[in-house]
Amino acid sequence: MRSANFTDQFLIAMPTLADPNFFHAVTYLCEHTEEGAMGIVINHPTDLTLEVVLEHMGITAKVPAHRIPVYNGGPVQPDRGFILHPAGQRWTSTMRVSDRIAVTTSRDILEAMAEGAGPPSYLIALGYAGWGPGQLEQEIGDNVWLTCPAAADVLFQEPPDKRWQAAAGQLGVDLSLMSGQAGHA
Repeated sequence: MRSANFTDQFLIAMPTLADPNFFHAVTYLCEHTEEGAMGIVINHPTDLTLEVVLEHMGITAKVPAHRIPVYNGGPVQPDRGFILHPAGQRWTSTMRVSDRIAVTTSRDILEAMAEGAGPPSYLIALGYAGWGPGQLEQEIGDNVWLTCPAAADVLFQEPPDKRWQAAAGQLGVDLSLMSGQAGHA
């Protein structure tokens, strides 16, 4: 039996998930196959900004970049950068996740952003979240995560501190009303 494919979905951490990497996290799933899953946490901003990243890479910003946050995308490869953006434009290393969203990992997108010629909306993250074969399905079965289709407005427009509730709100769920205790009948 083939399991569900959660690519292009949000994983919404249940209030009981205490792991600091995923506490109140919303993760955008970029890929989900029988070999595992890969996603980017979209609501844990770091103290880094795009300006710092560009300076570190020797790229001169011609547009203001000091207020654009860089997110902690997950605990795997925290020194590797990922940029989520609307599908359409392509750079050297772009993977189309869906008809609406792509992820790029190459330097040329940062150079374009520094020139003001990058994608119209984007989210920059360092690191990603990864699951081995069957691990994500097990966690969903154990009620660690809620899932729902990804929404570009939550991904790109919603303030980071509102994304957890906004993503759950797409399901009609108010996470503030959920207990941190598991119930047993």
